[in-house]
Amino acid sequence: MAKDGRRVILRAPQWSDLDDFLKLISALVEEGADINMDAKTTRDAEVDWLARHLSAIEKDGKAAVVAEVDGRAIGQTDVTPKSGRQRHVGVLGIVIRNGYRDIGIGTELMEEAEAQARRLGLKILTLEVFSSNSRARHVYERAGYRIVGRVPKAVLKDGEYVHSIIMTKEI
Repeated sequence: MAKDGRRVILRAPQWSDLDDFLKLISALVEEGADINMDAKTTRDAEVDWLARHLSAIEKDGKAAVVAEVDGRAIGQTDVTPKSGRQRHVGVLGIVIRNGYRDIGIGTELMEEAEAQARRLGLKILTLEVFSSNSRARHVYERAGYRIVGRVPKAVLKDGEYVHSIIMTKEI
């Protein structure tokens, strides 16, 4: 249950999420959210991404969780394991549609992603966040992630360089 009383269902992604995922990423790009994508994607590109995403999940090559509210996918997180001698480390990514932030959904998604990551045998999660995204940084710190590094001027957003902050958590 979200802090605003809306019922949130956490579940695995599925093919029927395609249109919601396309709307989600398009909305994030339109809003100028602190994500790496700076242009809308096409339906064909989203089909390709979802096919790779679902295939990797099915083979235990990654973990993913969708947040659904009122029958729509409004957020998603995934954890992609690294390979070789870093196979105990996973990279976490998370997106939540505007209008659904600051009500606990991100925290719930991260907790479930961490549980899935442990199921995959991961011991450490890493993530990167724009230095300008103090809201997300606060959520990550509350969830136990700690800053371990910065990449100066890693992101060019709206004509300005922004640092990328690297955070980790042992799970």
